[in-house]
Amino acid sequence: MSTSSSRPVGPPVTLPVPALRPSRNTFLQGRTVLLEPLNESHADGLFTIVGGTDPIHASLWDYMGDGPYGTLDKFRVAIAAKARSEDPFFYAVFKTSSKENSNVEKELVGYLSLMRFAPSDLCVEIGNILFSPTLQRTTAATEAVYLAARHAFQDLGYRRLEWKCNDLNAPSKRAAARFGFRYEGLFRQHMIVKGRNRDTAWFAILKDEWEGDRGCKQAMEKWLDEANFDEDGLQKKKLEEFRL
Repeated sequence: MSTSSSRPVGPPVTLPVPALRPSRNTFLQGRTVLLEPLNESHADGLFTIVGGTDPIHASLWDYMGDGPYGTLDKFRVAIAAKARSEDPFFYAVFKTSSKENSNVEKELVGYLSLMRFAPSDLCVEIGNILFSPTLQRTTAATEAVYLAARHAFQDLGYRRLEWKCNDLNAPSKRAAARFGFRYEGLFRQHMIVKGRNRDTAWFAILKDEWEGDRGCKQAMEKWLDEANFDEDGLQKKKLEEFRL
């Protein structure tokens, strides 16, 4: 026997369910950066730019769930595990440049992942972002996040992209806001990472916020356009200005 209720319920979801998972055959190419599925062969190159005993490299791992890695052997084991992982799904990040002979040179500069896949809920997270000093605060860094976000929304079919970080990680929170992720709150005593408490700040972009006029996608594309940079490579307009 069915009963009726006057209580509110959510609107129906018309997007295709479930969303897809990434493929190891898919490379994400931009103007200044290339994302390719992480594999074990990337370990040595990554160790040079983020591993070892250099204090600058060690600080890159302050808010990561693993690391730092003082020896190449340990780092190779960690990268091998990441390369096998389906969730998180890791991408190696390369800065690219075109030469006069049309060949493209690429430089390994970090990695990131799509993770916590919930295909039936159309929700996914971008995380495990480890950018070397060479990549940080560059056009390529922004384009790497743009390519991952575009892939999640347009190719894989998700409607929600999350960004989570340690609440003490001020640079990560600033980056999330700059990219257009909206702050959704603080999960207190959410995790214990490396024996320390982690309060987690939550951010997200919805598909409707990604698309459309003045959406995050359009803003990123306009900011990344070569016309937005002068001859010295300096931006003419900030990314946030394209969303106003």
